[in-house]
Amino acid sequence: MRRFLDTLYWGAGWLAALSILGICAVVTLQVALNVISRLGGTGVNFTIPSYADFAGFALAAATFLAAASTLRHGVHIRVNLLVQRFPPRLTWLSEVAVLAVGAGMIAIATYWTAMLVGESWHYGDQSTGIIAVPLWIPQIPMVAGLGLLCVALVDTLVEAIRTGRPVLIDEGDA
Repeated sequence: MRRFLDTLYWGAGWLAALSILGICAVVTLQVALNVISRLGGTGVNFTIPSYADFAGFALAAATFLAAASTLRHGVHIRVNLLVQRFPPRLTWLSEVAVLAVGAGMIAIATYWTAMLVGESWHYGDQSTGIIAVPLWIPQIPMVAGLGLLCVALVDTLVEAIRTGRPVLIDEGDA
């Protein structure tokens, strides 16, 4: 099970990285087309239809798909100012509490985001750009990322309880 979950987190992290790469490619291509349009004069105009929409969809996918991987690698932004002063037992207890509350909150967010996807599907909601994209399509990575983050939080919570020690250690501290 450990190998499967780690592979799942790794795969989602790579999908997030590919989304960022896609953003870079689309924006770079649009900038190049803008330069060509300026050099070509008033009669030459090139643009990628809805490129800002697609970049936004890819950014949302990257943000949500990367969450589980960053949690498991201990690279989420955390405020350690107070926790680093705790004794080890209190650090562990606070980590268990935060993981439990976080898993509950993310489970609720996953549920309602999935409901949003269903609503977008049901009503046929589409983006307002030049290319109308059914909104349920870019919303799916959001639900997948939130669901995977929920699994990662529960996974980490179980690991922390099983080992009896904090498991979220900054990679710089390891």
